[in-house]
Amino acid sequence: MINPTTTTTSYRKIIHIDMDAFYASVEQRDNPSYRGKAIAVGGSPEGRGGVVATASYEARKFGVRSAMPSKRALQLCPELIFVRPRFDAYKEVSRKIREIFSRYTDLIEPLSLDEAYLDVTTDKQQIGSAIEIARLIKQAIRDELQLTASAGVSINKFVAKIASDLNKPDGLTFIGPSSIEAFMEKLPVEKFHGVGKVTADKMKKMGLFTGADLKKLSEQELKQHFGKTGAFYYRIVRGIDEREVQPHRETKSLGAEDTFPFDLTAVEDMHAELEKLALTVHTRLQRYDLKGRTITLKIKYSDFRQITRNQSFQQPVGDLETIISTAKQLLAATWPEDKKIRLLGITLSNFGEAVPGSDKQYNPGQLSLFDFEGE
Repeated sequence: MINPTTTTTSYRKIIHIDMDAFYASVEQRDNPSYRGKAIAVGGSPEGRGGVVATASYEARKFGVRSAMPSKRALQLCPELIFVRPRFDAYKEVSRKIREIFSRYTDLIEPLSLDEAYLDVTTDKQQIGSAIEIARLIKQAIRDELQLTASAGVSINKFVAKIASDLNKPDGLTFIGPSSIEAFMEKLPVEKFHGVGKVTADKMKKMGLFTGADLKKLSEQELKQHFGKTGAFYYRIVRGIDEREVQPHRETKSLGAEDTFPFDLTAVEDMHAELEKLALTVHTRLQRYDLKGRTITLKIKYSDFRQITRNQSFQQPVGDLETIISTAKQLLAATWPEDKKIRLLGITLSNFGEAVPGSDKQYNPGQLSLFDFEGE
C-alpha cells in the first residue's frame, strides 16, 4: 500500500516520462528549417478541416494545442506551419525510447507513443535511486535521439504524472513522500487530474482554490458537495494512489476511456474529454498500423446506467479528425444537454479490409446506433 500519511518506508519508486512536444520535436529534429518555428503536425494549412495532433512549443505560446481544429489554430497563429504526420518515424523513435527504458526496468506502462510510467523500485542495474535513473534516461534520450523528455519522480503514479508536467520542457521534478501533502496543499484545484473547468468553477465559488482548501473539508463534507467523487478528492489531496504500473496495458486494447472524479454536465467539457480520448486512440492505432470500420462511444451516467453508440464505415478509418467528429456525432445523438456523465470511452474495432463490393466510405452522416444497458 502506498500511503504517504503512514510511517512505512516501503514506498514504490515511480517515474513518469513524457516526451516534449513529441511529433513536432521529431519533425524539428529531422528538418532544420522547422527549428525555432511554430509548427503543427496534422491539420490543414488552409484551415478547411483537420485537427492538430501536436504543436511545437513555439506554437503553444500562441495557444495552439493538440486536437484543436486547424481553423482555430490559424486564427491564433497565422504564421503556423502545418506538417504532414510521419507515424512510421514516430513509432521508430518510440521503439528506441522503450529500449532505453528497458535498460532499467521491465515494469513499463506505456500510455501512448510518447508517455509511460516506469516502476524502478527494483531496477536492473541496481542503481537504487529513481532520480538518478530518470536523469540517465533523459540523458540517453538527448544523446541518442536528439530529443528532450520531462520526468516526474515520486512514490505513486498520480504524483509522478503531475510532477512531470511542472517544469516542461526538459524538466525533472522529484516529489518525495515527506513533501507530497505540502505539495498538494499548494496545488491549484484546476491542476488536479480529473478536475475540469465546471468543477473547478464550482470549487472556487465555494472558496476552494487550492489543495489546502479542499483538505479543510472532511470526507463526508466533500461527499455532500461533490457526491461519491468527494471520497476521491479526500484521498488525492493527500497524495494517495495505490495503482500499480501495468506493463501490458497498451497492448490489451485499442480503445480509451476515463472515469471522471466529477459528473460532466457541460457539452463543451464532454467534447474536450472526447478530444483527449480520441488522440489517445489515434496514437495507439498508429502504433499498430491498424484502422477499424466501427467507432464505438461508451457512456456511463451518474446513476451508473451505461449505453454504447456506434457507427460503422464501409472503409476502414483511423484518422484523428474522423474519430473526433464521429464521437461527437454519437454523443449528440444521446441529447447530452440534460445528462450527468461520469465516464466516456472511445473504441475502434472491426479491423480489416473494406466491405466487399464497396468503393467508397460509409456516409458519415448516417449513424448506425445500438443501445446496450449495462452496469
